[in-house]
Amino acid sequence: MSGNLVQYVVVRKDLVKVLKWPTGALIAQGCHACTAAIHLFYNDPNTQQYLSDLDRMHKVVLEAPDEESLRKLSDKLATEKIDHKLWMEQPENIPTCVAAKPYQKEEVQQYFKDFKLFR
Repeated sequence: MSGNLVQYVVVRKDLVKVLKWPTGALIAQGCHACTAAIHLFYNDPNTQQYLSDLDRMHKVVLEAPDEESLRKLSDKLATEKIDHKLWMEQPENIPTCVAAKPYQKEEVQQYFKDFKLFR
């Protein structure tokens, strides 16, 4: 069982509100980031445990207001050695999303507390 394992995903809200990206394109960014994080940290025990019960995976999808806040989050996670992937849409090289590998919620929740649920 995955217990309290959760994968945090933070997507830029301004891509839809300001830059008028289609909703599907934004959802794809989150999917790309999650897939990349799972791939990069596939052999991690948390990732393996998370994948062992596919019907009980837990993700929390949050919104970042803009590129700067997303980059700051990624920098903070890197500084704190929280494994994650900053997804860059190509070929434009636009940062769109951050996905952490699965962690115990209590271990990483503090890094995401300033972000609201994506709406």
